[in-house]
Amino acid sequence: MARTLKNETVMAHYLDPKNDLTFKRVFGEHKHLCMSLLNSMLPLEESQWIVGIEYQTNELSPELPDILRNSLVDVRCTDTLGRQFLVEMQMYWSESFKSRVLFNASKAYVKQLDRSKDPKLLQPVYALSFVNGIFEKSPEMKDEYYHHYKIVNIHNTERQIKGLEFVFIELPKFRPQNRAEKKLHELWLRFLTEVDVATEEIPAELLANSDTREAIGYVETGAYTKKQLEAYDMYLNSIMVAQGVMSDAEAKGKAEGLKEGKAEGEYSKAVQIVRRAAEKGYSPEDIADLTGPCPDGNRRHSEG
Repeated sequence: MARTLKNETVMAHYLDPKNDLTFKRVFGEHKHLCMSLLNSMLPLEESQWIVGIEYQTNELSPELPDILRNSLVDVRCTDTLGRQFLVEMQMYWSESFKSRVLFNASKAYVKQLDRSKDPKLLQPVYALSFVNGIFEKSPEMKDEYYHHYKIVNIHNTERQIKGLEFVFIELPKFRPQNRAEKKLHELWLRFLTEVDVATEEIPAELLANSDTREAIGYVETGAYTKKQLEAYDMYLNSIMVAQGVMSDAEAKGKAEGLKEGKAEGEYSKAVQIVRRAAEKGYSPEDIADLTGPCPDGNRRHSEG
């Protein structure tokens, strides 16, 4: 995409929409784009489509030491029917992420009792999670990127306990199929997977749709201040450090014969250190020092 400035054509540069800063800018500040995303991604019948939302505070509970320290979600909103929607973009995968999604959705469901004393009036909560990684690695799931979970009877899956539903989308597995009935679904996934700092030319299909075209404008570097761009870079650095922590935790687990749960616990603890240090503005090198040495005794580098 090019912009004309004083008779001079200037090539636009883009940020990755999966970054925390840009993802929240697009979907946490523009209700119509958030509704477009939700309606295209969630398993809703046309009669159930979302027609209006209000953003809610992301804080679902105070920090819980040694359990689930980070209870924030990227985007949390409620529609005109009272249904709640939690949207998260997860740049790196760990098994504890599933637990955090379950915790947040359950907490949102239960907190409705603050407004209503009758449990029968509780409205459904939908958790939509985009994962920039592959967690279903079995051969039969190698091409399946969309995972929908709900509470059903194991002998008759048509019988459901309504209230909580979860959708996990593995972005690296997504491949466009140009399905007419899934057009907006595929366009939003293409926006998340095909637009980044290396993009030189935006695909024509994304520009032809008003929603994705508008979203692209919100990830142009020119839409951000210098301070915001620095925060963007810091987030990327923290992700690289966290990925390094993950690799180190796995290597340490193998080297010391740790059980998977214990290795996961060490990883989760290190990730929390990375998150908090990044929020306080620590450099990647200082964050690497805080998370400790690699199993081989060398300093961990931010490149992961």
